Amino acid sequence: MTEAVGDAEVPAEVEAAALTAAACLFHGFSDPARLTIVQHLALGEHRVVDLTAHLGLAQSTVSKHLACLKDCGLTSTRPQGRASMWSLNHPEAVMELLAAAEKLLGLTGDAVTLCPSNREVLP
Repeated sequence: MTEAVGDAEVPAEVEAAALTAAACLFHGFSDPARLTIVQHLALGEHRVVDLTAHLGLAQSTVSKHLACLKDCGLTSTRPQGRASMWSLNHPEAVMELLAAAEKLLGLTGDAVTLCPSNREVLP
């Protein structure tokens, strides 16, 4: 089975794989703490200890979120002495995506927060 995309035919399994990848990418942004970490990393490299101080989160929580972001290909580390410096892999593209999300949120108003499917995300 194929689906038409523009003028080209795309096999359904290729389309499904692309949608799965997109869903996994958005999962990386689905936690408010991860979004905050991404915003901090957009300012430049940070150590885990810096992020825990800025965010008021436990070191294990920050490390868990950084690992998720790294698994999504959004962050990377480099050693600096005994610490690791974390950074965004594609800061311009990430910031463009977040800007587009802000624009869409502005257009939809509170609709996304009222969606029953988002109940587990909201406090």
